[in-house]
Amino acid sequence: MPQTAPLPRTMLLIDTERFSDRDDVQQALLRRMLFSLVDRVLLTAGVDQTMRLRADRGDAVMELIDPAVPLTTLLRALLTDLPAELRAMNRMAASSTQLRLRAVLAGGYVAVDEYDGWVGTDLNDACRLLDADPLRAALRERAGDFVLCVSESVHAGIVRHQHTGIPAEEFTHITVPTKNGPLPAWLHGPLPTLANPSATPPPADPAPASPTPAPATRPAGAAAAGGIEFHGTNHGAIANQITGGITFGTPGERR
Repeated sequence: MPQTAPLPRTMLLIDTERFSDRDDVQQALLRRMLFSLVDRVLLTAGVDQTMRLRADRGDAVMELIDPAVPLTTLLRALLTDLPAELRAMNRMAASSTQLRLRAVLAGGYVAVDEYDGWVGTDLNDACRLLDADPLRAALRERAGDFVLCVSESVHAGIVRHQHTGIPAEEFTHITVPTKNGPLPAWLHGPLPTLANPSATPPPADPAPASPTPAPATRPAGAAAAGGIEFHGTNHGAIANQITGGITFGTPGERR
């Protein structure tokens, strides 16, 4: 019977980039690659099958991990072993089945209900981080195939204390807007251009509009250069006919 009371858990969420762009055969291969990779990395961190609970999300996987597993060990495996394993795997894969991953490591309380569903605000927040624009943009912009984000609690409890193999200076603070308010987190590696306004210069001020030149003035009775000059008496225009003498060219010049 599932435990319906919320229990403390470490949450590891991993999602595949551009999964829906592949055909069915490629998607099936990517899933096998993803599950195999996660299994190996978790075993490296000392997490066996009795200490974890998996939820299959098609292009993603979520793991609830026993809090008895040291976060330092798990985080070191995500920073070193997972990228190395993924790099080696992609070297052997065709270009159409390159596996690129976003991951979130968080802590909090999660309940597993009688329908095997997972319930918890901390889990909801971890899912929002996994889907956040800064994480997606970081993976698009980087040459590597893996990007990691940790929750505020993981950073405060583990990362900032400079444990061996966990360089705090490599994590950058981000804030993810959500419908429940801003959600702080820490991204491993530099901020992507999207989340770093200083990386993009502000747009230049629009050039001032050229002033409209004032219409030229000329003395009364003078004709424009190259225009028409009326002379003589009783000149005018009646019924589409012009009366009086007409001179073409410079005023005062007669032809």
